[in-house]
Amino acid sequence: MTETARQPRTTPTRRFPAPPWPLVMLVTGVALLFDVVRVFLPSLITLYGRAGETDPASMGMYAALWFVLPFAAVPAARLASPRIVRTAGAVALVVARLGLQAADGGAPQLLLASAGVTAGLVFLYGCARTVADTWVPAGLIGGLAGASIVHLALDRVDLVWRVGPLPWFAAVALCVAFLRSVRLSPASPILAPAAVWFAFGPMLMLAGMYCGGPAILAQDTAQHSAPFTALAVALQVAALCAAVVYTWTTSWGWTAGLFLIAGVAAAETGVQGLPALVTTVALGACAGAAGRHTAPTVGSAGGRGGVAVLGGMLVFLAGAFLYYAAFDADLGFPNALVPVAVAVPVAAVAVRGGRRRPTTPVRRAPRRWGSITVSLALLTGLLTWQSPPATKTITGNEFTLVAYNIRMGFGLGGRLDLDRVAAWAATRRPDVVLLSEVDRGWLLNGGHDDLARIARGLGMRYYFAPAADRLWGDALLTNLPVAEIGSTRLGRHGYPTGAQAQSIVLNIGDHEVGIVNTHLQEPRGQAPEVAAIARRLAANTLPPGIGVADPRPVIVAGDLNTTPSDPQMRVLEAAGLSDPLRALGDPPTSPADAPVRRIDHVLISDGLTAVAADAPRVPFSDHLPLVVRLRLD
Repeated sequence: MTETARQPRTTPTRRFPAPPWPLVMLVTGVALLFDVVRVFLPSLITLYGRAGETDPASMGMYAALWFVLPFAAVPAARLASPRIVRTAGAVALVVARLGLQAADGGAPQLLLASAGVTAGLVFLYGCARTVADTWVPAGLIGGLAGASIVHLALDRVDLVWRVGPLPWFAAVALCVAFLRSVRLSPASPILAPAAVWFAFGPMLMLAGMYCGGPAILAQDTAQHSAPFTALAVALQVAALCAAVVYTWTTSWGWTAGLFLIAGVAAAETGVQGLPALVTTVALGACAGAAGRHTAPTVGSAGGRGGVAVLGGMLVFLAGAFLYYAAFDADLGFPNALVPVAVAVPVAAVAVRGGRRRPTTPVRRAPRRWGSITVSLALLTGLLTWQSPPATKTITGNEFTLVAYNIRMGFGLGGRLDLDRVAAWAATRRPDVVLLSEVDRGWLLNGGHDDLARIARGLGMRYYFAPAADRLWGDALLTNLPVAEIGSTRLGRHGYPTGAQAQSIVLNIGDHEVGIVNTHLQEPRGQAPEVAAIARRLAANTLPPGIGVADPRPVIVAGDLNTTPSDPQMRVLEAAGLSDPLRALGDPPTSPADAPVRRIDHVLISDGLTAVAADAPRVPFSDHLPLVVRLRLD
């Protein structure tokens, strides 16, 4: 009997699977395009135009130019291969993105962002002609979700607005990963349906409007926004999971479309929380259903997918333009109908795609996605956590008030200056800060929460008062005890943008002080309404049976859009208010680069004296702030 020779045992070499380069390319490319769009839209308003002072048609024509130029890629793809077109668009997108990192506002920022949008669309056109259908739904939703998660983790101040070596390193690393994935992604003859590519433009608009952050989930998050931020991150991962599940495992595309339309409609009626949850996940499900994986025909999409993605981005432009133009011009219909109309084609392609039967094996979502979701949510929550500032009291009878129209945080050069606003205001050691034109997540302005960011920089509590809609209005920041706070919607009087008057009662020492914080849009009609609110605050009635206390000192402050000599000022003076800045230099506040008139005011009633006042020449808005030191008599 012979003994069999033992074979030496070898340890197999562990090899990591190669990354799915087409998926990486789509995710990073869409994230870069989203970055550029978040610069392009506010640059259009603050650099090309001057918000409501610029003809909307002119801004619309300028924006449309950069969305129409990519159609030149259609004949170019016939002369050169679609892969070359894809590479050219990717390189141009990287150049524009890194150029924006270096730009310091002004015309270079506007032109780079504009060119970056065109480059990004050329890249997507090339992708629609070359990327295998397997990767498209997850890649598009993954890019939107990834961009949103990074946006949230950075406390909604994107890398492009930050200075220093770390933001540069991160931006360069992302661009390098993107270009490498472009080079290593093969061209596939098996293409995704044109419908899923068309749906990307509307999905970009809806993602930017409803999937951005805590203020969309809950209006008054105060300093407790970290849990809502973590929830928003979890929803982004859930949207990606939904895209995969609906691509491979279900034919219920109609459910995704139904929930999407219902979520958008509910959000536009003012319902907080649940609509944003539903909309975020439904977007992912719609993308998966639209790109439902079946046994495709080679070259089935042909050139239709490329034209479809460009057409879908025109829907994005038209939808965003109409929705936000309604705040400066009367469209003749409620702008709430616009996002619902944009959601309809996304739902339609989801229903149509869901009818296709998959002929490939069903794939399950990775089991580790649950732990990934929890980990990302917890990490983002920890990064954005802030303990609520403690309430403080004033022992003396003097306090400092700052009133500032911040123009959504964009300075004269068109850059996002939220941190600079907070740093400057902190040097004035204010007890009360009143802000106008506060944006808490408009896609048009880049999706930033101005209020939360400035409050974090100042270490103050904040109280938001919606005006134009649930994400745009005015705010009070203070750590003083708040005895009463509310908001009264003012009449429109034919003006398209809504306005409100935030009424506050603060405890300052042993006294109560009433404050009306407002931004008048139509001073002739709204000034009497504000005067009535000031009278109510001053009345200072005691509980029934006790009587009436001494009148409460009252302050009316903000961008009143009226000069000291206008008739509307006489209406406010008749309510017992006076303008102390006339005797303290009467400083002009508008426009900030060459101020010639004062339309921002701090008006006071009897019981208060202005000790000092000035309008510092700071470039963080198109208005100058007012800093007033007040004394209780």
